[in-house]
Amino acid sequence: MKEKIIRASVTLFEEKGFSATSIQDIADSIGVTKGTFYYYFKTKEQLLMEIHKEYITGLLSRQQAILENGEWSSGEKLRAMIGLLILDIRKNGSSGRVFFREIRHLSQANIGSVTEDRDRFRLNIEAVLREGVESGEFREDLRPDMAAFGILGMANYSYNWFDPEGEVNPDELAAIYAGMVLDGMKSGEGPFRKR
Repeated sequence: MKEKIIRASVTLFEEKGFSATSIQDIADSIGVTKGTFYYYFKTKEQLLMEIHKEYITGLLSRQQAILENGEWSSGEKLRAMIGLLILDIRKNGSSGRVFFREIRHLSQANIGSVTEDRDRFRLNIEAVLREGVESGEFREDLRPDMAAFGILGMANYSYNWFDPEGEVNPDELAAIYAGMVLDGMKSGEGPFRKR
C-alpha cells in the first residue's frame, strides 16, 4: 500500500503540483481513507521526502555502477552518465519531474539531506571529468566543476520538455548530448580551442 500511495502521489504532484494536491486527493485516487495515508506517512512532506530519496538513491546506485567499471575511459563513463540521466526520463520521468520541481516544498532540514545526495551525484561527475583532464583525454583548461554543472543543467532540464515517445528517442538524445559534451572537451586542437 505504501508504494501505491507513493506512485499515486507522484502522478498527482506531477499533474497538479505538491501544494494543490491534498491528502484527500491522494486517498481518493487509490480508493482509501486518509487514515490509510497517515498509517504510512505522518505528513505530505514526509511523503515528498520519500519520493525525493527514492529517486536520488536510485540514480546514485546506477551512477556508482558506472564509476566502478574499470575498463571504461573517462569519456565512456561520462557518456554512460549522460545516458543514465536521459534514459531515466522514460523509466522515471514523473518522479524526476517531481524531484526537480517540488524540492522547494521541503523544509530546510529535508532539503539539506536531498542536497547532500544531489551534490554527491554532481561531484562524481566532476571526479570523472578531473580524471579525464589528468589522463589527457580532456582539455587541460577544462573546469570540471563548471562542466559538471553544465552537463547536469542540460540533462536535467530535459525533464521539462523531452517526450521519450516523440520524434527523438532517449538513446538518440543521449547520443546527441554526449557528442556535444565530449566533442567540446576533447584534448587537442580545434576551431574553438584557446590559442
